[in-house]
Amino acid sequence: MSSSASPPLRFGIIADPQYAAIAPHAAMDRYYANSLVKVAEAIEVFNGEELSFVMTLGDVIDRSFASFDNILPVYGKLRHEALFLLGNHDFSVSAGHLSEVAARLRMPSPYYSFSRPGWRFVVLDGNEVSTFAPPENHPHRALAARILAELQAREAANAHHWNGALSDEQFAWLGDQIANAAAAGEKVIVMNHYPVYPLGAHGMWDSERVVALLASQSHVVAYLNGHDHVGNYGKAGACHFVNFKGVVDTESENAFAIVELHPDRIEIRGFGREQSRTLAY
Repeated sequence: MSSSASPPLRFGIIADPQYAAIAPHAAMDRYYANSLVKVAEAIEVFNGEELSFVMTLGDVIDRSFASFDNILPVYGKLRHEALFLLGNHDFSVSAGHLSEVAARLRMPSPYYSFSRPGWRFVVLDGNEVSTFAPPENHPHRALAARILAELQAREAANAHHWNGALSDEQFAWLGDQIANAAAAGEKVIVMNHYPVYPLGAHGMWDSERVVALLASQSHVVAYLNGHDHVGNYGKAGACHFVNFKGVVDTESENAFAIVELHPDRIEIRGFGREQSRTLAY
């Protein structure tokens, strides 16, 4: 079979289940407990498709380390590889559990990368420098407080305690991953919980340097994220920035997607409230 006839690489996307066994927040239209059923519905659809993996873009839970005990078994029904990255609400746990979140999600490390034929997926930890995720007394907490204070002084749109930033070490690692992918002839998709473009209230604190890096590299084709539950889209350089809608929102409507990677475009097939898109590159 010629390579042109090989099927496209396909994977599933879920964003922001924010599961917790608590009452809904009607004013915000968030139904935390209903995410068990919604994630199960998404997995049923995914199981009927040929996928390489399913990525959840953070905020698996809304609060309480015990919430993982209810929602992670739902992922056990998935016949594909279940991958995760870290969201801000995943750290809404007691101080003693902060260092255990990544392991509870069976992540290899808080940020990591993996490859599929012709592609490299770079998974970021946007909570690394934040006021909530690092262990208490960690230098990243103090750094986060300084960054947040500076942003608040400037009245920046993203000057909120529920956002975060990459460490300089992680940012350098991101640059290395992009360079290594170019040397290997791989196209790159970056995944993170936080949006970086277009910049808004939910944007990562160091969005500008991330966008500048990604937009300058023609083989970086997409950045996929959650966090801003209403969804969003933008393009900078050759890179498409796609913010997926949150599962937790609305009482019964779902939101998830299947992404197909073609030689010249990305096809996003949205389900429920999620939008379908064709993104040429």
